Amino acid sequence: MLHKQDYISYLLSAQTNYTCTELANHRANLSHDAVSDFLRRERFTPSQLWEIVRPHIEDDKDAAIIVDDSVQNKQYSRFIELVKCQYSGNEHGTVRGIGLVNFVHSAGNDEDFWPIDYRIYHPDTDGKTKNDHFQEMFKRLATHKNIQARTILFDSWYSSMDNLKLIHRSGWTFFTTLKSNRMVSVSRDIGYQHLDELDFDEQTWAKGLTVKLKKIPFQVKLFKIVALDGRIDWIVTNDLDQHVNRFVAELKNDNRWQVEDFHRGFKQLTGSERCQCRKARSQRNHLACCYHAWVSLKVRAKQLGTTIYQIKYKQLSDYLVNQLYYPTIPAL
Repeated sequence: MLHKQDYISYLLSAQTNYTCTELANHRANLSHDAVSDFLRRERFTPSQLWEIVRPHIEDDKDAAIIVDDSVQNKQYSRFIELVKCQYSGNEHGTVRGIGLVNFVHSAGNDEDFWPIDYRIYHPDTDGKTKNDHFQEMFKRLATHKNIQARTILFDSWYSSMDNLKLIHRSGWTFFTTLKSNRMVSVSRDIGYQHLDELDFDEQTWAKGLTVKLKKIPFQVKLFKIVALDGRIDWIVTNDLDQHVNRFVAELKNDNRWQVEDFHRGFKQLTGSERCQCRKARSQRNHLACCYHAWVSLKVRAKQLGTTIYQIKYKQLSDYLVNQLYYPTIPAL
């Protein structure tokens, strides 16, 4: 009989092929049907991820929660139940795939980060938008996880009026980017105008500009960050303290990219996109095990003082070393 730890071990060991057939072919007395039945039968949940991650996070008031979504590319799949057409930032366009909304706990820009919660985005099944998932997971930070962190970072996709009001009402600090078409007011005399219509002098450039977002009942501090390639990031926060300047805003924005590091490792090292099972429950269980596999890699990497990539690929390196000394196929 196959168990959860057995399947996770398979994900940790496999290098390119993550199918049920491949696992059955490499384990004695295990059939393809037994593996596929295991994935259809079990019911793994995001709460189980929190249980294994909780002992490892460095949580305090200076920590942050980073929010972002990711698409598990299934562009060649036509019959997998959770697959739908959606925008992928990685592909810079619309692809067929399975959408995930992730909450990642970060101890700081150069510190550890861990996934602590996730949801599968499939409105055809549950009728929920990505913002619905965002709000549900945010509320559980207090009710189920007792997180001490009080800062949350996300991009413009999650900067809706309802999300910002929920966060502010809950006593949290947010740092988020805005699209240039958002309306803000510097004063009642001027009224509302688009972000790209604002004038930033030297002082407001450094210290930020206190404004009111349209339909938001509290003031926010706005920063205009211009990248070397000319791209402009509009960053807002509800922290109006005078110590929050342009440097702090940029630091928080940079911190947000840790979630991209998580997405990259999740896809490259756990086989999250490679499962070919058609049933939604099988895909959900496979993805749940992929989260556990990533955490397993991270824990081992920390123990050995190395990276999750070196941990994963060292298995193949050890095999190659063994083949050089004791080749299975002798050279002629």
